[in-house]
Amino acid sequence: MRDVGRRISELEDLVRDLDARINDAMLALPNLPHTSTPEGLDETCNVVLRHWGDPTELDFEAQPHWDLAENLGIIDFQRGVKLSGSRFYTLHGYGARLERAIISWMLDLHGGEHGYTEVALPILVRREIMEGSGNLPLFADNLYHDEEDDLWLIPTAEVPVTNLHRDEILSSDELPLCYVAHTPCFRREKAAAGRDTRGIKRVHQFNKVEMYKFVEPDTSFDELEALLGNAETVCQRLDLPYRILQLCAGDISFPSAKSYDIEVWAAGSQEWLEVSSCSNCTDFQARRANVRYRPAVGERPRFVHTLNGSGLALPRVIIAILENNQQPDGSVVIPEVLRPYTGFDTIPAK
Repeated sequence: MRDVGRRISELEDLVRDLDARINDAMLALPNLPHTSTPEGLDETCNVVLRHWGDPTELDFEAQPHWDLAENLGIIDFQRGVKLSGSRFYTLHGYGARLERAIISWMLDLHGGEHGYTEVALPILVRREIMEGSGNLPLFADNLYHDEEDDLWLIPTAEVPVTNLHRDEILSSDELPLCYVAHTPCFRREKAAAGRDTRGIKRVHQFNKVEMYKFVEPDTSFDELEALLGNAETVCQRLDLPYRILQLCAGDISFPSAKSYDIEVWAAGSQEWLEVSSCSNCTDFQARRANVRYRPAVGERPRFVHTLNGSGLALPRVIIAILENNQQPDGSVVIPEVLRPYTGFDTIPAK
Protein backbone atom coordinates (compact mmCIF):
# COMPACT_ATOMS: atom_id res chain seq x y z
CA MET A 1 0.00 0.00 0.00
CA ARG A 2 2.93 2.32 0.69
CA ASP A 3 4.18 1.70 -2.86
CA VAL A 4 0.71 2.46 -4.25
CA GLY A 5 0.52 5.68 -2.25
CA ARG A 6 3.97 6.73 -3.43
CA ARG A 7 3.04 5.97 -7.04
CA ILE A 8 -0.19 8.02 -6.73
CA SER A 9 1.83 10.95 -5.38
CA GLU A 10 4.31 10.69 -8.25
CA LEU A 11 1.51 10.62 -10.81
CA GLU A 12 -0.20 13.62 -9.20
CA ASP A 13 3.08 15.56 -9.42
CA LEU A 14 3.41 14.56 -13.07
CA VAL A 15 -0.15 15.69 -13.82
CA ARG A 16 0.49 19.05 -12.15
CA ASP A 17 3.68 19.49 -14.17
CA LEU A 18 1.94 18.60 -17.43
CA ASP A 19 -0.99 20.92 -16.63
CA ALA A 20 1.46 23.77 -15.99
CA ARG A 21 3.30 23.12 -19.25
CA ILE A 22 0.03 22.97 -21.22
CA ASN A 23 -1.14 26.19 -19.56
CA ASP A 24 2.16 27.95 -20.41
CA ALA A 25 1.88 26.82 -24.01
CA MET A 26 -1.73 28.01 -24.27
CA LEU A 27 -0.89 31.41 -22.79
CA ALA A 28 1.68 31.92 -25.56
CA LEU A 29 -0.86 31.42 -28.37
CA PRO A 30 -2.41 34.60 -29.89
CA ASN A 31 -6.00 34.99 -30.98
CA LEU A 32 -6.95 33.90 -34.50
CA PRO A 33 -7.50 36.72 -37.04
CA HIS A 34 -11.07 37.08 -38.24
CA THR A 35 -11.75 36.21 -41.87
CA SER A 36 -12.34 39.93 -42.62
CA THR A 37 -8.86 40.87 -41.38
CA PRO A 38 -6.54 41.54 -44.35
CA GLU A 39 -3.58 39.25 -44.91
CA GLY A 40 -0.12 40.67 -44.37
CA LEU A 41 3.00 40.45 -42.24
CA ASP A 42 3.42 44.01 -40.96
CA GLU A 43 2.09 47.59 -40.98
CA THR A 44 2.94 48.04 -44.67
CA CYS A 45 -0.01 45.73 -45.44
CA ASN A 46 -2.58 47.76 -43.46
CA VAL A 47 -5.47 49.13 -45.52
CA VAL A 48 -6.55 52.79 -45.45
CA LEU A 49 -10.36 52.64 -45.47
CA ARG A 50 -11.36 56.30 -45.44
CA HIS A 51 -10.44 59.87 -44.49
CA TRP A 52 -12.34 62.57 -42.60
CA GLY A 53 -11.39 66.18 -43.23
CA ASP A 54 -8.41 67.50 -45.13
CA PRO A 55 -4.92 67.58 -43.58
CA THR A 56 -4.45 71.03 -42.05
CA GLU A 57 -2.36 73.35 -44.19
CA LEU A 58 -0.92 76.48 -42.56
CA ASP A 59 0.15 79.54 -44.55
CA PHE A 60 3.22 80.05 -42.36
CA GLU A 61 6.09 77.88 -41.18
CA ALA A 62 4.48 75.52 -38.69
CA GLN A 63 6.34 74.54 -35.54
CA PRO A 64 6.46 70.94 -34.27
CA HIS A 65 4.90 70.58 -30.85
CA TRP A 66 8.20 70.20 -29.00
CA ASP A 67 9.25 73.72 -30.07
CA LEU A 68 5.78 75.22 -29.91
CA ALA A 69 5.00 73.88 -26.43
CA GLU A 70 8.35 74.92 -24.96
CA ASN A 71 7.95 78.42 -26.39
CA LEU A 72 4.49 78.61 -24.79
CA GLY A 73 5.86 77.34 -21.48
CA ILE A 74 3.31 74.50 -21.25
CA ILE A 75 5.59 71.44 -21.59
CA ASP A 76 8.95 71.12 -19.86
CA PHE A 77 11.05 68.29 -21.24
CA GLN A 78 14.21 69.01 -19.26
CA ARG A 79 12.50 68.87 -15.88
CA GLY A 80 10.72 65.67 -16.88
CA VAL A 81 14.10 64.11 -17.63
CA LYS A 82 15.49 65.48 -14.37
CA LEU A 83 12.71 63.83 -12.41
CA SER A 84 12.40 60.46 -14.15
CA GLY A 85 14.79 60.12 -17.10
CA SER A 86 14.23 60.02 -20.85
CA ARG A 87 10.71 59.92 -22.34
CA PHE A 88 9.16 61.80 -19.41
CA TYR A 89 7.86 65.38 -19.35
CA THR A 90 5.94 67.80 -17.15
CA LEU A 91 2.90 69.90 -18.08
CA HIS A 92 2.50 73.42 -16.73
CA GLY A 93 -0.22 76.06 -16.60
CA TYR A 94 -2.30 76.06 -19.76
CA GLY A 95 -0.84 72.65 -20.75
CA ALA A 96 -1.92 70.91 -17.55
CA ARG A 97 -5.35 72.55 -17.72
CA LEU A 98 -5.75 71.55 -21.37
CA GLU A 99 -5.03 67.88 -20.64
CA ARG A 100 -7.43 67.85 -17.69
CA ALA A 101 -10.11 69.47 -19.84
CA ILE A 102 -9.72 66.92 -22.66
CA ILE A 103 -10.02 64.03 -20.20
CA SER A 104 -13.14 65.44 -18.54
CA TRP A 105 -14.80 66.25 -21.88
CA MET A 106 -14.12 62.78 -23.34
CA LEU A 107 -15.47 61.05 -20.21
CA ASP A 108 -18.61 63.20 -20.34
CA LEU A 109 -19.05 62.50 -24.07
CA HIS A 110 -18.72 58.73 -23.75
CA GLY A 111 -20.71 58.56 -20.53
CA GLY A 112 -23.43 61.00 -21.53
CA GLU A 113 -23.97 60.53 -25.28
CA HIS A 114 -22.50 57.10 -25.97
CA GLY A 115 -23.95 55.21 -23.00
CA TYR A 116 -20.78 54.00 -21.27
CA THR A 117 -20.55 53.61 -17.49
CA GLU A 118 -17.55 55.41 -16.03
CA VAL A 119 -15.30 53.37 -13.72
CA ALA A 120 -12.28 54.37 -11.63
CA LEU A 121 -9.70 51.57 -11.47
CA PRO A 122 -6.51 50.46 -9.73
CA ILE A 123 -3.39 51.03 -11.82
CA LEU A 124 -1.48 48.23 -10.04
CA VAL A 125 -2.80 44.73 -10.73
CA ARG A 126 -1.92 41.13 -9.95
CA ARG A 127 -0.15 38.79 -12.34
CA GLU A 128 -3.28 36.81 -13.23
CA ILE A 129 -5.03 40.04 -14.22
CA MET A 130 -2.27 40.76 -16.74
CA GLU A 131 -2.59 37.17 -17.99
CA GLY A 132 -6.34 37.58 -18.40
CA SER A 133 -5.96 40.54 -20.75
CA GLY A 134 -3.17 38.87 -22.72
CA ASN A 135 -0.26 41.07 -21.60
CA LEU A 136 1.51 38.27 -19.73
CA PRO A 137 3.55 36.21 -20.09
CA LEU A 138 4.86 37.29 -23.51
CA PHE A 139 5.10 41.05 -22.98
CA ALA A 140 6.65 41.23 -19.52
CA ASP A 141 9.67 43.14 -20.86
CA ASN A 142 7.45 46.09 -21.81
CA LEU A 143 5.78 46.32 -18.38
CA TYR A 144 6.79 47.89 -15.07
CA HIS A 145 6.78 45.37 -12.23
CA ASP A 146 7.08 45.44 -8.43
CA GLU A 147 8.77 42.12 -7.77
CA GLU A 148 8.26 42.08 -4.00
CA ASP A 149 4.45 42.26 -4.17
CA ASP A 150 4.21 40.88 -7.74
CA LEU A 151 2.09 43.84 -8.81
CA TRP A 152 2.20 45.31 -12.32
CA LEU A 153 1.60 48.87 -13.51
CA ILE A 154 -1.07 48.79 -16.20
CA PRO A 155 -0.19 49.72 -19.82
CA THR A 156 -3.86 50.54 -20.48
CA ALA A 157 -7.20 50.49 -18.64
CA GLU A 158 -8.09 47.53 -20.85
CA VAL A 159 -6.18 45.32 -18.41
CA PRO A 160 -8.27 45.88 -15.24
CA VAL A 161 -11.57 46.33 -17.11
CA THR A 162 -11.13 42.95 -18.84
CA ASN A 163 -11.04 41.36 -15.40
CA LEU A 164 -13.85 43.32 -13.72
CA HIS A 165 -16.17 40.34 -14.24
CA ARG A 166 -13.51 37.65 -13.86
CA ASP A 167 -14.96 34.25 -12.88
CA GLU A 168 -18.51 35.57 -13.21
CA ILE A 169 -21.54 34.34 -15.14
CA LEU A 170 -23.52 37.32 -16.43
CA SER A 171 -27.13 37.23 -17.59
CA SER A 172 -27.93 38.07 -21.20
CA ASP A 173 -30.08 40.95 -19.92
CA GLU A 174 -26.93 42.65 -18.63
CA LEU A 175 -25.25 42.69 -22.04
CA PRO A 176 -23.84 44.71 -23.59
CA LEU A 177 -21.83 46.06 -20.65
CA CYS A 178 -20.04 49.24 -21.75
CA TYR A 179 -17.38 50.89 -19.59
CA VAL A 180 -15.20 53.97 -19.96
CA ALA A 181 -12.20 54.73 -17.78
CA HIS A 182 -9.43 57.26 -17.52
CA THR A 183 -6.09 55.97 -16.22
CA PRO A 184 -2.42 56.77 -16.48
CA CYS A 185 -0.67 54.16 -18.62
CA PHE A 186 2.90 52.88 -18.20
CA ARG A 187 5.03 51.31 -20.94
CA ARG A 188 8.74 50.66 -21.06
CA GLU A 189 8.78 51.03 -24.87
CA LYS A 190 11.80 48.75 -25.20
CA ALA A 191 10.81 47.79 -28.74
CA ALA A 192 10.85 51.48 -29.72
CA ALA A 193 14.36 52.30 -28.48
CA GLY A 194 15.78 55.13 -30.56
CA ARG A 195 12.45 55.95 -32.26
CA ASP A 196 10.35 59.09 -31.77
CA THR A 197 12.70 60.49 -29.15
CA ARG A 198 11.57 64.12 -29.55
CA GLY A 199 8.42 65.47 -27.96
CA ILE A 200 5.59 63.49 -26.35
CA LYS A 201 4.68 61.11 -29.17
CA ARG A 202 6.14 58.03 -27.46
CA VAL A 203 6.63 58.21 -23.69
CA HIS A 204 6.77 55.90 -20.67
CA GLN A 205 3.79 57.42 -18.83
CA PHE A 206 0.69 58.97 -20.38
CA ASN A 207 -3.02 59.44 -19.79
CA LYS A 208 -5.68 57.68 -21.83
CA VAL A 209 -9.45 57.33 -21.87
CA GLU A 210 -10.43 53.76 -22.70
CA MET A 211 -13.75 52.34 -23.94
CA TYR A 212 -14.55 48.68 -23.27
CA LYS A 213 -17.47 46.35 -24.03
CA PHE A 214 -18.62 42.91 -22.90
CA VAL A 215 -21.08 41.70 -25.55
CA GLU A 216 -22.87 38.63 -26.90
CA PRO A 217 -20.86 36.86 -29.63
CA ASP A 218 -23.52 37.34 -32.31
CA THR A 219 -23.31 41.14 -32.01
CA SER A 220 -19.60 41.69 -31.46
CA PHE A 221 -18.61 42.80 -34.96
CA ASP A 222 -21.51 45.27 -35.12
CA GLU A 223 -20.42 46.51 -31.69
CA LEU A 224 -16.89 46.99 -33.05
CA GLU A 225 -18.21 49.36 -35.73
CA ALA A 226 -20.14 51.27 -33.07
CA LEU A 227 -17.04 51.48 -30.87
CA LEU A 228 -15.03 52.84 -33.80
CA GLY A 229 -17.77 55.40 -34.44
CA ASN A 230 -17.57 56.58 -30.82
CA ALA A 231 -13.83 57.17 -31.16
CA GLU A 232 -14.35 58.96 -34.49
CA THR A 233 -16.84 61.30 -32.85
CA VAL A 234 -14.10 62.56 -30.52
CA CYS A 235 -11.86 63.44 -33.48
CA GLN A 236 -14.73 65.09 -35.35
CA ARG A 237 -15.83 67.24 -32.38
CA LEU A 238 -12.20 68.37 -31.95
CA ASP A 239 -12.05 69.08 -35.71
CA LEU A 240 -8.98 66.88 -36.14
CA PRO A 241 -8.53 65.46 -39.66
CA TYR A 242 -8.09 61.69 -39.45
CA ARG A 243 -7.94 58.47 -41.40
CA ILE A 244 -9.10 54.93 -40.59
CA LEU A 245 -6.81 51.96 -41.15
CA GLN A 246 -7.80 48.31 -40.95
CA LEU A 247 -4.87 46.38 -39.56
CA CYS A 248 -3.57 43.29 -41.31
CA ALA A 249 -3.12 39.94 -39.57
CA GLY A 250 0.56 40.61 -38.90
CA ASP A 251 -0.09 43.97 -37.20
CA ILE A 252 -3.12 43.28 -34.97
CA SER A 253 -2.40 42.94 -31.27
CA PHE A 254 -1.91 39.59 -29.53
CA PRO A 255 -5.53 39.25 -28.25
CA SER A 256 -7.27 40.83 -31.25
CA ALA A 257 -9.19 39.17 -34.07
CA LYS A 258 -9.94 42.40 -35.93
CA SER A 259 -8.65 45.95 -35.39
CA TYR A 260 -8.97 49.47 -36.73
CA ASP A 261 -6.57 52.34 -36.05
CA ILE A 262 -7.49 56.02 -36.08
CA GLU A 263 -4.65 58.35 -37.06
CA VAL A 264 -4.95 62.14 -36.81
CA TRP A 265 -2.97 64.62 -38.85
CA ALA A 266 -0.36 66.82 -37.14
CA ALA A 267 0.52 69.86 -39.22
CA GLY A 268 3.75 70.80 -37.43
CA SER A 269 5.51 67.44 -37.64
CA GLN A 270 3.71 66.64 -40.92
CA GLU A 271 2.67 63.09 -39.98
CA TRP A 272 -0.25 60.86 -39.11
CA LEU A 273 -0.41 59.94 -35.42
CA GLU A 274 -2.29 56.96 -34.01
CA VAL A 275 -4.69 58.12 -31.29
CA SER A 276 -6.92 55.04 -31.07
CA SER A 277 -6.88 51.34 -31.80
CA CYS A 278 -10.31 49.66 -31.71
CA SER A 279 -10.35 45.87 -31.48
CA ASN A 280 -12.67 42.90 -31.22
CA CYS A 281 -10.92 40.25 -29.14
CA THR A 282 -13.81 37.79 -29.60
CA ASP A 283 -13.72 35.25 -26.72
CA PHE A 284 -9.91 35.27 -26.33
CA GLN A 285 -9.74 37.44 -23.21
CA ALA A 286 -13.00 36.05 -21.83
CA ARG A 287 -11.52 32.54 -21.82
CA ARG A 288 -8.38 33.70 -20.03
CA ALA A 289 -10.38 35.69 -17.45
CA ASN A 290 -13.30 33.20 -17.38
CA VAL A 291 -16.03 35.75 -18.12
CA ARG A 292 -19.24 34.03 -19.26
CA TYR A 293 -22.94 34.76 -19.72
CA ARG A 294 -26.06 32.61 -19.74
CA PRO A 295 -28.00 33.13 -23.01
CA ALA A 296 -31.29 31.99 -21.42
CA VAL A 297 -32.57 30.28 -18.27
CA GLY A 298 -31.50 26.64 -18.28
CA GLU A 299 -28.91 27.07 -21.04
CA ARG A 300 -25.21 26.44 -20.56
CA PRO A 301 -23.02 29.52 -20.05
CA ARG A 302 -21.01 30.81 -23.03
CA PHE A 303 -17.99 33.06 -23.14
CA VAL A 304 -18.69 36.72 -23.89
CA HIS A 305 -16.83 38.68 -26.54
CA THR A 306 -14.73 41.65 -25.42
CA LEU A 307 -13.95 44.83 -27.32
CA ASN A 308 -11.69 47.75 -26.50
CA GLY A 309 -10.73 51.09 -28.00
CA SER A 310 -8.94 54.26 -26.99
CA GLY A 311 -11.28 57.15 -26.68
CA LEU A 312 -8.61 58.72 -27.00
CA ALA A 313 -4.93 58.63 -25.97
CA LEU A 314 -3.94 62.06 -24.64
CA PRO A 315 -0.39 62.89 -25.74
CA ARG A 316 -1.04 62.62 -29.46
CA VAL A 317 -4.38 64.42 -29.19
CA ILE A 318 -2.53 67.27 -27.50
CA ILE A 319 0.10 67.20 -30.27
CA ALA A 320 -2.56 67.49 -32.97
CA ILE A 321 -4.47 70.27 -31.18
CA LEU A 322 -1.31 72.31 -30.68
CA GLU A 323 0.15 71.80 -34.14
CA ASN A 324 -3.08 72.18 -36.16
CA ASN A 325 -4.37 75.19 -34.23
CA GLN A 326 -1.16 77.20 -33.89
CA GLN A 327 -1.22 80.81 -35.07
CA PRO A 328 1.48 82.90 -36.80
CA ASP A 329 2.31 84.66 -33.52
CA GLY A 330 2.91 81.32 -31.75
CA SER A 331 -0.37 81.22 -29.85
CA VAL A 332 -2.80 78.25 -30.04
CA VAL A 333 -6.59 78.41 -30.47
CA ILE A 334 -8.51 75.88 -28.34
CA PRO A 335 -11.22 73.75 -30.04
CA GLU A 336 -14.65 75.16 -29.26
CA VAL A 337 -15.98 72.03 -27.52
CA LEU A 338 -13.18 72.22 -24.94
CA ARG A 339 -13.59 75.85 -23.96
CA PRO A 340 -16.25 75.27 -21.27
CA TYR A 341 -13.77 72.82 -19.69
CA THR A 342 -10.55 74.82 -20.12
CA GLY A 343 -11.95 78.21 -19.15
CA PHE A 344 -9.88 79.82 -21.94
CA ASP A 345 -10.12 79.89 -25.72
CA THR A 346 -6.47 80.61 -26.55
CA ILE A 347 -3.07 79.72 -25.18
CA PRO A 348 -1.34 83.08 -25.57
CA ALA A 349 2.12 83.46 -27.04
CA LYS A 350 4.81 84.55 -24.64
